Amino acid sequence: MDKQNRARMLISCPDQAGIVAAVSRFLFDHGANIVQSDQYTMDPEGGMFFMRIEFDLQQLSNVLPKLKQDFEEIASKFQMKWGIHEVSKKKRLAIFVSKEDHCLVELLWQWQAGDLDADIAMVVSNHDDMREYVEQFGIPYHHIPVTKDNKPEAERKQIEVVDGKADVIILARYMQIISPKFIEHYRNQIINIHHSFLPAFVGGKPYAQAYTRGVKIIGATAHYVTEELDGGPIIEQDVQRVSHSDDVDDLKRIGRTIERVVLARAVHWHIEDRVLVHQNKTVVFN
Repeated sequence: MDKQNRARMLISCPDQAGIVAAVSRFLFDHGANIVQSDQYTMDPEGGMFFMRIEFDLQQLSNVLPKLKQDFEEIASKFQMKWGIHEVSKKKRLAIFVSKEDHCLVELLWQWQAGDLDADIAMVVSNHDDMREYVEQFGIPYHHIPVTKDNKPEAERKQIEVVDGKADVIILARYMQIISPKFIEHYRNQIINIHHSFLPAFVGGKPYAQAYTRGVKIIGATAHYVTEELDGGPIIEQDVQRVSHSDDVDDLKRIGRTIERVVLARAVHWHIEDRVLVHQNKTVVFN
């Protein structure tokens, strides 16, 4: 695939006749070749319509500003929220961690293997435990301690090191609640992994909650972070069966595998522009 000339277009708008035809005709008239197209409508009568298109266009970087300008007429007609993203411009990730390393390690492994098509700009942690491991990859490591007394100052420092250097923040078992001010700064650009199958067992110690409840299935959920604790739009989930013989430590051990897989999938889909957010739900073209 020639990434230099490939782009992705994401569209969400009220559903009505003629959207696909208008977008396809526009791209054809501007010399683009559509290589993949996905659509979804919530309800043909008064619902929302979602679309993801990959296309190739010669001299993409040079003609993209004019392409975006020309598309405004169609976007306005259909009341679209839309964006066009160049595939060659990798998204930059800032990974936030605390002491547990399994989700971070999974992302670093995939990145090192070339399976994660992104740039890891930095790792930010409230502990210094993983500095040596991270820096061997040549990735900057920022240790910013967080306590209940210094949290506003710590978040100010976090925004300072991330701003302009990362497009997406990944909370890879970062065991801190993010403030509304921080969330607003990166709306729908913060992905968290929660170690339960939401909406079950919100908040702290979900494996202990699951054990007390005697569940037969545990899971993990990757979601965008909002002001509601563990209540943001869900990107991906998975589960595994457990039994009465599994104690809390067993649940944690089993859960770590689910967590790392679910978070990695969600990150992949986000950086490949496969996720559209509508209200508190997502449409994921995968």
